[in-house]
Amino acid sequence: MGVNITFLGGADTVTGSKYLVRHAGRSLLIDCGLFQGYKQLRLRNWSPLPIAPDAVDAVVLTHAHLDHSGYLPLLIKEGFSGKVYASSGTQALCKILLPDSGHIQEEDAAFANRHGLSKHTPALPLYTRQDALDCLPRIKSVNMGKAFTPLPGWRVTFSSAGHILGASSVLLEVAGRRILFSGDLGRPDDSIMMPPDKPPAADTVLIESTYGDRQHPIDNLVSELGPALHRLAARGGVAVVPVFAVGRAQAVLHAIAQLKARGEVQHALPVFLDSPMAVHTTHLFEKHLGEHRLNAHDAHALTNTATMITSTDESKALAARHGPMVILSASGMATGGRVLHHLEHRAGNHRNMIILTGYQAPGTRGEKLASGAKTVRIHGHDVAVNAEVVQLQSASAHADAGQLLQWLRNMPNRPEQVYVVHGERPASDALRNRIEHELGWRALVPEHGSTWPS
Repeated sequence: MGVNITFLGGADTVTGSKYLVRHAGRSLLIDCGLFQGYKQLRLRNWSPLPIAPDAVDAVVLTHAHLDHSGYLPLLIKEGFSGKVYASSGTQALCKILLPDSGHIQEEDAAFANRHGLSKHTPALPLYTRQDALDCLPRIKSVNMGKAFTPLPGWRVTFSSAGHILGASSVLLEVAGRRILFSGDLGRPDDSIMMPPDKPPAADTVLIESTYGDRQHPIDNLVSELGPALHRLAARGGVAVVPVFAVGRAQAVLHAIAQLKARGEVQHALPVFLDSPMAVHTTHLFEKHLGEHRLNAHDAHALTNTATMITSTDESKALAARHGPMVILSASGMATGGRVLHHLEHRAGNHRNMIILTGYQAPGTRGEKLASGAKTVRIHGHDVAVNAEVVQLQSASAHADAGQLLQWLRNMPNRPEQVYVVHGERPASDALRNRIEHELGWRALVPEHGSTWPS
């Protein structure tokens, strides 16, 4: 019996990564992510998987971002009883992200019920904070570079993928086949994270394609962000910066710290980090020295660059403050969380600014803002957008098309098959085309739900 891969997410879209590998009656799930973005994608989170959760034998996570880990509490709630394997950084971040994800879903459901915004009575969260807490003991930490056996006869090895703390590429060896999952690959020139390790030899490769049709600009985050904050301070406005709590928030804080140190941004410009997830994650950088580029001094400086906001009352109090100031708040594509309240309160003022810090998936509020929408729908009503919208082009923690190809070129062998995943269709197909024409390798963009031999 051969080895098959079923694409339960992260195919035809940049979200919901779930790759089910089956052989000889055993099943291993690589990543367990939530769908985000368009409503028809989010609705997939509520649909049963084509495999019963109790038929999945083990889970391996490439990293902690919710589009790779956020379905895990539901999988366990619905009957999965096996172990979950992750790097130590991913395990630490899941302890922060997953309970917060459950809490946000409970808050959103409660808000919808109070204001009659749901077609369902009552609106329910996909899972709760307690569901997420219950799943955390299942996550077992394993070391980078050290092989382990999630199932008898199945061998897995993590290598560093850059991107965020703990992010890994996964080499799976089973039944004489070597299958390499890139995970989300970081940039070689990232300001905080180390470059990805060179890939090992493999027969089959699944490679992400978030930026499969684009090149990053020459500008860096500091040079892009500086002029925007200078304009903001000059007119006394408030910048609302939707950020991913893990990775992006810390990169922006690091850039602001550099700008203030150079005197390009006033030291007195107040900066607030309004996300419990982001606050806790920022402190983790001091505990994981050696897994990123920052030394102890710079890692500590991250926590001093902004006033850390954790309580709801502190967050609400920001609404009474006047500019100039900068508010970083999750989520990075403005799909939920506290940033929505800040956008609702600040988007209508022309003195203010909305700073988008990277890729905005289709169907998200961030994508609508990036495309110049004059209104966005928040909490059931349309909010006017008069604030200046700035989209930073250099903030992404993903490798661009050229860097993805170079990662593949560094493989010690020519794989038999490449599957291009975790990207919107135009990006995935553009990368597929370059792999075929520039490398001469077989490449395919799989459809959601399809099954292919390894």
